[in-house]
Amino acid sequence: MPTSKTTSLIRRSLAVTSSLFVLLTLTGCPDTRSRVAAPSSAPANTTAPTLQQQKVTTQAQTQAQQSANQIMAAQHAQRVQALIAKTEASYQSGVANYHANHLDAARHDFDAAVDTMLSSGMDLKTDPQLSDEFDQLLSAINSLEMVALKQGNGFSGQLEEAPAEAANEVTFPSNPELVGKIAAELKTTHSDLPLVVNDYVAGWISYFSNNPNGHAHLVRSLERAGKYQAMISKTLSDQGVPQDLIYLAVAESGFQPQAMNGGSGAGGMWQFMPQGGYGLERNGYFDERFDPQKSTLAYAKYMKSLYNQFGDWYLAMAAYDWGPGRIQHAVAKTGYADYWELYRRNALPGETKAYVPSIIAAAIMAKNPKQYGLTDVVPDAPILSDDVTINYAIDMRLVADLTNATIPEIVALNPALLRLTTPNDIPYDLHLPPGTRDMFLTRLKNIPEADRTTWRFHVVQNGETLDQIAESLHAHAAEITSFNDITDPIEAGDELVIPIAASSRLTPGERYTMRRNDTLVTVADRFGVTVEQLRAWNHLSSNRVAPGHALYVVEPIRLAPATREHRHHAGSTSSHNSSAKHHGAAEERSSSHSASHAHTTNNEKKKSKKKKGSK
Repeated sequence: MPTSKTTSLIRRSLAVTSSLFVLLTLTGCPDTRSRVAAPSSAPANTTAPTLQQQKVTTQAQTQAQQSANQIMAAQHAQRVQALIAKTEASYQSGVANYHANHLDAARHDFDAAVDTMLSSGMDLKTDPQLSDEFDQLLSAINSLEMVALKQGNGFSGQLEEAPAEAANEVTFPSNPELVGKIAAELKTTHSDLPLVVNDYVAGWISYFSNNPNGHAHLVRSLERAGKYQAMISKTLSDQGVPQDLIYLAVAESGFQPQAMNGGSGAGGMWQFMPQGGYGLERNGYFDERFDPQKSTLAYAKYMKSLYNQFGDWYLAMAAYDWGPGRIQHAVAKTGYADYWELYRRNALPGETKAYVPSIIAAAIMAKNPKQYGLTDVVPDAPILSDDVTINYAIDMRLVADLTNATIPEIVALNPALLRLTTPNDIPYDLHLPPGTRDMFLTRLKNIPEADRTTWRFHVVQNGETLDQIAESLHAHAAEITSFNDITDPIEAGDELVIPIAASSRLTPGERYTMRRNDTLVTVADRFGVTVEQLRAWNHLSSNRVAPGHALYVVEPIRLAPATREHRHHAGSTSSHNSSAKHHGAAEERSSSHSASHAHTTNNEKKKSKKKKGSK
């Protein structure tokens, strides 16, 4: 629906155009016969009307162009508002499903909201209103997804709260004895970061030592640090940043790549804000703030730039937390370019006061494990991976199949992914279990690129039958046999490509009985249709369908006209491509295209057939 402002603008533009038409009709067009006559034969006053008419014509053309521009602007504004309204509708549906704990349905709605904007054909970067809407949408969805992770939902583990959140603005009593003890230890503590001890640092050492929550957070942080320590150390060294600035992650995230601050929107191991010139890409499919390697490189470069600006690592750390502009203002206001002096003069907020001392305390304790009861801390094993850059959409379930891994293992290696699929036509660095790159690429060749978001791969286990495999993966045994050119009974170790049943190969009106844990999203994915189509064919008003309920998974043949109350569903199926769950991949695929892969020629089958006993 156009807004009243848009309608008014269109009416004004049409009114101007109508007035110009009347004006041109009344004045008439210049007489062509006057132009071919000799100049000397025409009276002098005959040139005046011609010039006047030309002036009127020029003005009319200018006004007509302005009117056309106004109409185009109004039409663009109308398209923008319609796009935002459609996006918001999907997002609000996702929020409702999220709060009802229907996480699969919520993810579908959130994906649909993002896909609506990405597939609109409008420039999301140059249009300020669309750019702002897209950024807010991603931030809101990310916040909800990270809250779900903190509650232990999804494939990732539960996230812990960082000390900056758990103990913000804590104050500690002076303890001269503890300060003296720490000062003595510092004489034999080697660090490339200037370590100092005072009441503030001593207070945080006491907190990490004696407070159960503080001690548990430090221990778990040091354990998790083992996953990334070698990578972080090399990155800091390459950028000329002190090695002990690794402990900034204790205060920011506890070395959790998917940590999210629901209040500020900061995310990732180094808690970057959604907007900023950090060189980290963020779209509807992945957010590089959650990529340990790329975010660490951005962190090291940013810290180096802050040090170059302030010439002091403590001020650089404070600027990282509070912002360089605010630190500059505090320095100018007090006349002191010294973090501790700014601290004593209350020129810093409580969080920044707690920030730098807590990092120094963590560094001191980590470097003196015997003195602080940390000798039992066993760092987690380093995360290793084989990397492959892809530019096609592929589902993480298929990646797990191809690498003999589990979905949680693949998700843990790719924390930047916001979905269970990679984007289409956008380069993405996919992380695989170590030693599996060649196996992944070899097995992947047998699966058509357009089907990598739905098809599966399976290695036959002892005692398995073809019917059991087809049942477990929601496929058809006949299609598995046909595509893999199976002529002999399957054996343990056989590698099978599993074409997932598409609606075009099913009987019109075929039904599927909902099972426990089924949702409209999983059923739609299974049969190659959209949730909107399932709703239309089955006259559903929501995503909730009880187990045991039979659903049409192919459009039923209706022998009589639709009744009035259902007539509004008639055009729903036309939105298949634009409403598909996975943008890009679904647009490339039609039902007939998918079906053609199950009926390849004998030569094509031989190229992609299973290999007996191959590993």
